[in-house]
Amino acid sequence: MTSIHPAFDWQEVARLALTSRMIDEMEEGELVPQGLVNYQFSARGHELGQLLLSQLLTRPFDAASAYYRSRPFILGSGLTPVEAFASDMARVGSVSGGRDVGVVTNLPRRGRALILPMAGDVGSQFTPAAGWAQAITYRTRELGETESSDSIAIVFGGDGAVATNGFWSALTIATTLELPLLFVVEDNGYAISVEGPTQTPGSNIAANLASFKNLKIWDGSGTRPQETADLVYEAVNYMREWHGAGLLRLTIPRLSGHSSVDNQAYKSAELVAEEWKRDPIPAIREYLVPAMMSQNEWDALVEATKQAVHAARDEALNQPQPDTDTVTQNVWSHPDHPQQVGGLRAENIQLPPGNDTPRPPEPSRINMIEAIRRTLDVELAVNPRCVVFGEDVGKKGGVHAATLGLQTKHGDGRVFDTSLSEEGIIGRAVGMAIAGLMPVPEIQFRKYADPATEQINNCGSIRWRSNNNFAAPLVIRIPGGYRKIGDPWHSVTSEIIFAHQPGWLLAAPSNAEDAVGLLRTALRGDDPVIFFEHRAMLDAAWARRPYPGDDFMLPFGQARIVQSGTDLTIVTWGAMVERCEAAAHALQASVEIIDLRTIVPWDKDCVLQSVQKTGKCLVVHEDILIGGFGAEIASFVAQEAFVYLDGPVERMGAPSTPVPFSTELMEGVVPTVAGIQSRMQALLDF
Repeated sequence: MTSIHPAFDWQEVARLALTSRMIDEMEEGELVPQGLVNYQFSARGHELGQLLLSQLLTRPFDAASAYYRSRPFILGSGLTPVEAFASDMARVGSVSGGRDVGVVTNLPRRGRALILPMAGDVGSQFTPAAGWAQAITYRTRELGETESSDSIAIVFGGDGAVATNGFWSALTIATTLELPLLFVVEDNGYAISVEGPTQTPGSNIAANLASFKNLKIWDGSGTRPQETADLVYEAVNYMREWHGAGLLRLTIPRLSGHSSVDNQAYKSAELVAEEWKRDPIPAIREYLVPAMMSQNEWDALVEATKQAVHAARDEALNQPQPDTDTVTQNVWSHPDHPQQVGGLRAENIQLPPGNDTPRPPEPSRINMIEAIRRTLDVELAVNPRCVVFGEDVGKKGGVHAATLGLQTKHGDGRVFDTSLSEEGIIGRAVGMAIAGLMPVPEIQFRKYADPATEQINNCGSIRWRSNNNFAAPLVIRIPGGYRKIGDPWHSVTSEIIFAHQPGWLLAAPSNAEDAVGLLRTALRGDDPVIFFEHRAMLDAAWARRPYPGDDFMLPFGQARIVQSGTDLTIVTWGAMVERCEAAAHALQASVEIIDLRTIVPWDKDCVLQSVQKTGKCLVVHEDILIGGFGAEIASFVAQEAFVYLDGPVERMGAPSTPVPFSTELMEGVVPTVAGIQSRMQALLDF
């Protein structure tokens, strides 16, 4: 007689495996053809290992980062069949409120693992999981939370995902820091139609990583119940004791196409037949009958499950479609509607209130770098959940010296260097933010953020696509722009890229005082923030101001009038503020200069009131003109202040070329004082 593994509730395994299978079959066979489900990802063949894992993740801080074929695991973690159907049919009862693909889901804790907000990008699930795992160690070591000490994070991925940047970045993070992160690779041999040897030499990532330091590996079947149970049980319990990284590879068949639009024509009939021989559902029945239940009891379970699945389908079908009026909700935080998980607010942590009145403790002026460093120092002291990290931010103090001395003062657990991977820097920050920390990652130069584009995009949409279940408040510090010299790699601004990403706030201070106020507001806020630090202003004499005090905070969306005027309105930000001021001083005219200070949100009221007074508007920015943010401002002014205008709304920016290395060539790209003055005069003369 078969000896049933005692660590698992096999009745639940059987019931949920059947549930998951029936949902997939009903969607594939009925709901997709009927047009009730538009896009379906089947988990047929993947059920067993996922359900076993779900039962073991019961510690207070256990979490999982899943992917689009992880519905069995999520059912095992508490998702109801009604929610599963409603999500795929995009009804109001969907976990995302109908905002995301049905199997791209999220789940606050329901007694088992918390499910981090998923994304549809292959490989993007890995580094947030590393961030959550790092938060486990941080909360244990730095905050003294012993109840989370044996919690772990797991991350699921297919054999195709192990070729992605995210996988290798997370693997580096988890093994170098010895984090409690278990990689679960469900190897079904195919990434859509691309076979394993194209993804991994020899088609076995576990074999290839056998000598990887600080990585414990398990490898075996994901369809044979006893073997799979032994592997899962050993892996999870070993991880809890070891507090290091692990990788569990389970070989399984993919019994459906990649998605509902994939007919698997690239597979031979013989291969498909061989895959069905490894179907885990019959294997579960053979494992349990008669050792644990009779055939009649199995048949009764199948029938009861079928009735429950049909009832769940009908209940989901009776739900209404989401109201279109709600589609813009939950892009940003709202004081009356906090997220369930993520950031300080979800854990009822309040930081001291601030004020927008500068109270300098001494009259001496400091540069912007010192202002940023001093603000980070204060916030690290005020908020024990604040962590600063990035490349070279530790002993070196940052390539721009913004973190100089902070590691010595606050410790290398709170200010630390990372591996050279912007994907890993931002992805881990997302996981840490969801885990209740306030991460402050530094990207050394604006151009270097490009490898992290996927994580940045996904982070901004977490609140919206999880329907306010989750949020990831964090602050990414990014220096950029021209300096004494330029080049195509270190002198990029392109702030429009970030302005175009829903869910991100974007600050672009021009001076030390504003940098303090905006950075502190960002660090005590409940939304993700891009904090852009212009290289030309970091040590510029013009940008120096007295330190405005440890409680100085500036609201986002509130511009500053640098100088008042009645003849012409100049709208600008960052390094262009100084140049516009210098240009205006050389004119015999009354020029009003507005420093936006923040681009998302931007102060529309201030600009409108100014243009209504002056009748003329020039927007000056450093980014290229085509698609630059100045076009957004100009469009708004033309629409809202048309009857007040006494001239065309004009823009001044860079031509469509990268910033050159030559200082002479750079003068032909970045708007100069003389060039700005000429455009001002021409508009005044219009």
